[in-house]
Amino acid sequence: MKTALNSAFGKIPQSVLLVFVLGWACHHPEQLIESEVCIYGNSSASILAAVQLKKRGREVVIVSPDTYIGGMTIEGLGGSDINNHSGFKNDSVIGGLTLEFYKDVARHYGVTNFDSARAQARTWRFEPHVAKGIFDRWLAELEIPVYTESRLRLAFDAVTKEGEKIVSIETRNGKTFRASLFIDASYEGDLLHYAGISTIVGREPNSRYGETKNGIRESNTYRNFEVAVDPYVEPGNPQSGLIHTIQDEALGQPGAGDGRIQAYCFRACLTKDPSNRVPFAKPENYQRDWYEIYLRYLDAGGSLYKPSYSIPGNKTDLGAWHDLSHNLYGMNHAYPEGDYEQRAEIYQYHLDFTRGLFWFLANDPEVPKNVRQEWRQWGTTKDEFTDNQGWPRMLYIRDGRRMQSDYVITEHHTRKDTSIRIEDPVAIAFWPPDVHHVRRIVREGKAYNEGFVFGGDNWKPFPIPYSSLVPRESECNNLLTPTCLSASHIAYGAIRLEWTFMLLGEAAGIAADLCLETNTSVQQLPYSELKERLEANRTVITLR
Repeated sequence: MKTALNSAFGKIPQSVLLVFVLGWACHHPEQLIESEVCIYGNSSASILAAVQLKKRGREVVIVSPDTYIGGMTIEGLGGSDINNHSGFKNDSVIGGLTLEFYKDVARHYGVTNFDSARAQARTWRFEPHVAKGIFDRWLAELEIPVYTESRLRLAFDAVTKEGEKIVSIETRNGKTFRASLFIDASYEGDLLHYAGISTIVGREPNSRYGETKNGIRESNTYRNFEVAVDPYVEPGNPQSGLIHTIQDEALGQPGAGDGRIQAYCFRACLTKDPSNRVPFAKPENYQRDWYEIYLRYLDAGGSLYKPSYSIPGNKTDLGAWHDLSHNLYGMNHAYPEGDYEQRAEIYQYHLDFTRGLFWFLANDPEVPKNVRQEWRQWGTTKDEFTDNQGWPRMLYIRDGRRMQSDYVITEHHTRKDTSIRIEDPVAIAFWPPDVHHVRRIVREGKAYNEGFVFGGDNWKPFPIPYSSLVPRESECNNLLTPTCLSASHIAYGAIRLEWTFMLLGEAAGIAADLCLETNTSVQQLPYSELKERLEANRTVITLR
């Protein structure tokens, strides 16, 4: 029997519901878990896919490699990137349950007439714990089992296949998940890779797809240093070595491909409200020399970034996209294909660096007084990420593995002058190609950031095809991915927003239900029927 989202469970205290859904799944002694659909990943797309399936009466489980579920939507990215750009409004492409999520957000903050408020960016913004509360309530109301701390064994024999069909997956905690259909809704694409599906990490050469913005960037003016910063330990002496955050690499051939990925960072939730503020603490392993570049930047007259309130509750969603910030260009390249221990080391390095940076800016006597006074007002919050001393539990993974399928979304799809027609749209991407710098090197004797692509005049929103969510049929016929879809490095930069992942998660859930109903592979799914169901879900699949 299909379960309504607004069920009687809504009257039960949320804490009780969470014990049922999360606690039961995490601690249930069964080692073999069977369902119709198994969703792997901790992202918001996991939840939206699961809710769509459960509302359609399907047996579905979520397998999260972490202790939490909700991805960056609950890990600090409350700014949402909806209607926050002066050049365009993009809320018109948000529909389905994704829109219901944002309506729940607005209701939480007292918005009584959503339609009259939707043009305002603040209507779409939220605190991390509010997003988590909404997602947890949805999962609990629908009794969707979530198996947390269930990491896929990173080995090819962890994915059992019969021909091109995945039968089951094994996790490191000894559980086996058997299902008829699988969805990889992770940021890393581990299930894709170990299921034998072709993936890629990093930048393709421009020549591969006839692009202009991919590969090594010959000239980067966007978010590059606004002042000249000497990169050497002993200023002016290349033989003395490089200061921290700068890599000893040549620029390379412009337009050539490489394995480099855009930088990761934390979306820091800070406040200067005395009743909720925890002052920045000096880390035990504080390395002051890590921050020499910030002193040189300030000494040269650079204007360093600073926090500002951007989400409700007198809090920040402090991202990092500046010439110099806590975006650590080039320090994450091993993450997507690393094992869990390597990823944990990269996470810890970013955490140590960021905690130390914020303390340094607030306290170091060599930092200009006005900068110290500004940063000293801020601190982490008492009511966010309470299990991790106020810091997000995951990095903002802007880049992971991307599936390589028969259909690849490229820069050409994003261009105003494109002639490409999409025959099987499942959502709309409404953001310019947005790829952060991938490294910091020396160029002409100065620190230089390389890789950023953003905006420009020659882009437009575009439909995302169902074909990009499915693997090659020769590799796997019962898996979909809404988060690691088949796209080039540049095109993925226009897709990688949380709300776009949520829309694609819904589409994957609806498609999975239809595959089971019609007993077809994901590649042979009749799109005309999928389109009808997407439209019934009020998913926006055509540009208005």
